[in-house]
Amino acid sequence: MIANVLSIAGSDPSGGAGIQADLKTFSARGTYGMAVLTALTAQNTQGVTSVHNVPSAFVAEQIAAIFDDIAVGAIKIGMIASADIAGAISDSLRTQVQTPVVLDPVMVAKGGARLLPEDAIEAVRHELLPLAVLLTPNLPEAAALLDRPEAQSRDEMLAQANDLRALGPTAVLLKGGHLDGGDSPDLLVTAQGSTWIEGERIDTRNTHGTGCTLSSAIAAEIAKGASIEEAVRTAKDYVTHAIAASGSLSVGSGHGPTHHFHAFW
Repeated sequence: MIANVLSIAGSDPSGGAGIQADLKTFSARGTYGMAVLTALTAQNTQGVTSVHNVPSAFVAEQIAAIFDDIAVGAIKIGMIASADIAGAISDSLRTQVQTPVVLDPVMVAKGGARLLPEDAIEAVRHELLPLAVLLTPNLPEAAALLDRPEAQSRDEMLAQANDLRALGPTAVLLKGGHLDGGDSPDLLVTAQGSTWIEGERIDTRNTHGTGCTLSSAIAAEIAKGASIEEAVRTAKDYVTHAIAASGSLSVGSGHGPTHHFHAFW
């Protein structure tokens, strides 16, 4: 049976991030993708120029329509857009606790545009973190959620990952791509302890949507029955190859997208 995976996130008309990246990833990982829109953006590989939020009540209606009809194997939550939308998502999913949630706290676009206001960060912290089986922040997002400076070392990453897990998620995958150095280490913290998942840093500007793609790949693997650690390792390998193959695409003049279908094209 092919697993169904739901993304609750914003739209990227250039196709590299957001809902568009999530649906591509779900398909590439052998699952059936579905999407609930939280926001429309005007963006390309050079940045975000405008954001139009979907009314929170309509976000809730979209989620209800899915669960009224379709079995959902896993949920990925990306761009929230507002505190009201965070609350609507939380209220909608509290009755779906059997469905694992991967939360990617999208706060800043690759080009630097802020995508989440301060009150929405507070709502994510209190409303959504306790629903997640896995939280997948990068270092700036972790710092924002904890209201402290960005981690500069592996020791600081470990401390922040543990503090994030204390806020409610079952596990935390803290992505270390913003650390200085030639590698890109991620840290997985669960009830069983911490595990470093090493990765080589690839010299490319084509990293638009990597966070969306990683969290979606993790959700797809969990929906297929993988453990959290198995899902994280498989997803990181997939994203690494997608970044490495991104040069075969020619999309825009800024931060280009990864190649979601590198294994097929």
